Amino acid sequence: MGANPKVELCGSGTTPARRAPESKGRPTALGKFLWRGGAKLYLRGVTYGPFRPNNGSDYRTPELVARDFSMMSAVGVNTVRVYTVPPRWLLDLAEQHGLLVLGGLPWEQHVTFLDDRNRARSIERRVCQGVRSLAGHPALLGVTIGNEIPASIVRWHGRRRIERFLRRLYQAAKAEDGETLVTYVNFPTTEYLELDFLDFSCFNVYLETQEQLDCYLARLQNLAGEKPLVMAEIGLDSLRHGWNKQAATLDWQLRTTFARGAAGAFVFAWTDEWHRGGHDIEDWDFGLTTRDGEPKASLMAVQRAFAEIPVAEGTDWPKVSVVVCSCNGVRTIADTLDHLAQVTYPCFETIVVSDGSTDQTAAIARGYAGVRVIETPNHGLSAARNLGMRAAKGEIIAYIDDDAYPDPHWLHYLAHAFRTTNHAAIGGPNLPPTGDGPIAECVARAPGGPIHVLVGDELAEHIPGCNLAVRKSALEAAGGCNSKASL
Repeated sequence: MGANPKVELCGSGTTPARRAPESKGRPTALGKFLWRGGAKLYLRGVTYGPFRPNNGSDYRTPELVARDFSMMSAVGVNTVRVYTVPPRWLLDLAEQHGLLVLGGLPWEQHVTFLDDRNRARSIERRVCQGVRSLAGHPALLGVTIGNEIPASIVRWHGRRRIERFLRRLYQAAKAEDGETLVTYVNFPTTEYLELDFLDFSCFNVYLETQEQLDCYLARLQNLAGEKPLVMAEIGLDSLRHGWNKQAATLDWQLRTTFARGAAGAFVFAWTDEWHRGGHDIEDWDFGLTTRDGEPKASLMAVQRAFAEIPVAEGTDWPKVSVVVCSCNGVRTIADTLDHLAQVTYPCFETIVVSDGSTDQTAAIARGYAGVRVIETPNHGLSAARNLGMRAAKGEIIAYIDDDAYPDPHWLHYLAHAFRTTNHAAIGGPNLPPTGDGPIAECVARAPGGPIHVLVGDELAEHIPGCNLAVRKSALEAAGGCNSKASL
């Protein structure tokens, strides 16, 4: 059966954590998403600047920034990416308008910086100074410790030296402010850099066909692994393509990005005004607004797309039957059902099959409104799954274990994948809950997980049953599950 381990990117697959963070403080990264105040934080972002220096500042006047931030907030933007260290007053304005800021820590990455030890030490000191100047501000999302180190520089120094240096900068930033999220902004030319120490994965990607972007996002999700994936720049130049083409392209770029399970996306850019290398850039117009602040057609397109993430609601959602098979699962099944109660999908049922349980598994399940409980003598997992299949009223059956915890949008991603592909089965990824101990970590890393059995960016040779969704018609045609089947 076909498998797409990237479309169902629900938190950490079936479990971002046992519980979302309870504090109202700084954003955190758990599983495949960012969280804040106990809720998932999708980054609906735009890039901002750099601008022509003004009285020592890389930003517009506070009055213009306040105007821009007010417009951003009004169209659903919640995060702003800047390319230099922002002044505190800009963070204060962001907080006033309900925005978060991803700050840049610029340094001379376009030269052979590792050939000079003094230069390397100076870069580290400046990174620390930048983080120190931002530390603790409630509007700070995090910082980027670099942006697109050229492939020629990576080849010159070697990937391992670059990876070690970026790790060094990451650790230096964390030493200054341990709660700040730290990332590096990569791009396709150096996608091979292994940077799994980052808090979340960022890529700048400019692709002008939906099919290409969709395929590449599947690859990026594999490269991101267990970390959230954020598109740090997407966009289209309206000077060459026109306002309407820019609007239409940004619409599908954003919708495709979020449907593929990204934790966020930044549109490049808020305004056509852009200053780089001592010059105003006048032969590109990537902005959602003109240099004079006039909204383009793309601004309304972005507003609509941001309002409908991760996938647009509609009336054609297929009914899903979630089947939880359990044998003496009293220790964990309540957690699973608690998380299922938070799933936001509009059309699903939950069936618990108690396979010969001698504890209170069935009684606990009956305590949840709307949960159907089927008790049966113990005949094994495959028989329990088949019993759930026969009882299911949905056209899709989503199997989940009694110790797995789905993300609130788990079924949205699955259903969207079924609507847009002809796959018979879809599943993964599956990550261990935070703090579950070394045994869970070892199991997660053992061969057989979704990432280990991929035969391409989207297809796998089998799907782990703890997070397995199947078209009911296909499963019935295959004769259901049996003890020897990969299901």
